[in-house]
Amino acid sequence: MSTERRSLVIVGAGPRGTGLLERIAANAPELYAGSQLDVHLVDPYPPGGGRIWREAQSPLLWMNSHAEDVTMYTDETVVMAGPVREGPTLHEWAGVDGRLFAGRQRHGAYMRWVYEQTVAALPPGIRVHHHPRLAVRVEGPREGRQRVWLEGRPEPLLADLVVLTLGHLDAELDDEQQALASYARTHGLVHLPPDFTADSDLSPLKAGEPVLVRGFGLAFVDLMVLLTEGRGGRYEGDVYVPSGREPVLYVGSRRGVPYHSKIGYDWTGERPPLPRFFGPAEVDALLARPGGFDFRRDVWPLIEKELGFAHYHRLFTAHPERTAVAWTDFEEKYAVAGPASLSALVATAVPDPADRLDLTALDHPLQGVRHPSPDALQDGLRAYIEADLTRRHDPAHSPDLAVFLGLLSVYGQLVRLGDIGSWWHGFFSFLASGPPGPRLRQMLALSRAGVLKFLGAGMTVTAEDGVFRAASATVPGAFVEARALVEARLPHPTLERTRDRLLRELYTDGAAATAEGLLAVDPADGRVLDRSGLPHPRRFALGPHTDARGSGAFTRPRTGGLALRQNDAAARAALTFLRERSGRAAA
Repeated sequence: MSTERRSLVIVGAGPRGTGLLERIAANAPELYAGSQLDVHLVDPYPPGGGRIWREAQSPLLWMNSHAEDVTMYTDETVVMAGPVREGPTLHEWAGVDGRLFAGRQRHGAYMRWVYEQTVAALPPGIRVHHHPRLAVRVEGPREGRQRVWLEGRPEPLLADLVVLTLGHLDAELDDEQQALASYARTHGLVHLPPDFTADSDLSPLKAGEPVLVRGFGLAFVDLMVLLTEGRGGRYEGDVYVPSGREPVLYVGSRRGVPYHSKIGYDWTGERPPLPRFFGPAEVDALLARPGGFDFRRDVWPLIEKELGFAHYHRLFTAHPERTAVAWTDFEEKYAVAGPASLSALVATAVPDPADRLDLTALDHPLQGVRHPSPDALQDGLRAYIEADLTRRHDPAHSPDLAVFLGLLSVYGQLVRLGDIGSWWHGFFSFLASGPPGPRLRQMLALSRAGVLKFLGAGMTVTAEDGVFRAASATVPGAFVEARALVEARLPHPTLERTRDRLLRELYTDGAAATAEGLLAVDPADGRVLDRSGLPHPRRFALGPHTDARGSGAFTRPRTGGLALRQNDAAARAALTFLRERSGRAAA
């Protein structure tokens, strides 16, 4: 037995850091039994939920997933080398209806419990120390111990290994945001740049005044809640009763519509056999291309075919009365069809165009739509949202749920390709990560009450004549002026613009960045890559600041758990490295 204590520093104690610690606890009996280890968790926020899922936030803010769809634990579907250690989903732990959209406070309590259970499950030789500070720098030779400097601490933490599980980060303003912020200061306007809505100071947004909001995703939903119910408004059925303290929100975006509602029914029957057209073999072929690959040219056609297969498999097996041929015949022809023949095949086999999958139309729902007036746009957008709510809660449209399963499958394959750009992640969120249905019903009520007004697609913002001015292609010639502008989206912290000093200095010291500005890591285990592509033996990184970002730090049960798979690989690599440095034979 080795008596020397090794040291592991995990920077970031939110869901990703907690998940990594859980995998350390699961793998330690095999890979590190009897050895001594100090695990240092560095995060100014409480371990478990971290910043985003901390318990100290508004009780009005919900999770974006059903309670039954949230787990931090592995199951038999997670393809990994480590052992499965099952645990409760959020709804099992909380004892609530699985279809409930739990508050973020409750999820934070779940995460704290997971963290406490994980620490209790560690072998006796492994001790955890939480440092409620910011980590500001990592330095040290490739073959020697690392030094992790903490804000306000005169001496560094010495580490045999460092793992960065930083989660979502703040970013310095880009050129456009700097110009808007400068204009706001000069003219006495209000400009709120991209931020985490729960952390934003919304007090400058005054009652009754117009506020331009650019962004129609989940950050907007949080903004909407905090400026309405958060200011004393209430809902009586489908009617919103204002408090009189609300501003008037004018919202638009590139698409001009909110993200699609969460699906409100359960799966029944046969699941599509995924992956079918975009699996490990296809990813291997893409990675082996001598000249590399292009996402639109080489990857997207495979994704389209995979999602189409999921859609039509469900349509033919669950709703055969809406098809014109046998599934076996369709499947055989679909497998070999190219883009041109595929359209003809679908048109022949699926009589109703509403039953056909058109991903381009889904991505651009207001393409070519024009309204003669802002009032006509309000009617049109309310009809769109109502139709979306109806469809996403009607199992007659269950191919939509099959496409959701296809999206999850695709996401699990894409991580091996590294940084593929931001478009895919936005498309995935629009279709698969939209708000709970009740939030869209609240949106409709606010629209009818005049508190929320829609601007349309292709929203533009200019700063002129002492105000902000917004327009869109959906209502030609119309515009809205306001003295306040909110950018309702998360910041995109490239390594060059992140406010995280540690990451900026890593980049300066030679860590590699992708075209999107993400930290480049080895997809096998998360080791940080330098600019020559060489993995650092003592530095790992997991999460959305890397090019191996997954769809979330936690996952839906029995869906393969991409983040859990990554956590397991990193934990096993770390424990193996530490064991070898302890001079012990493998267990």
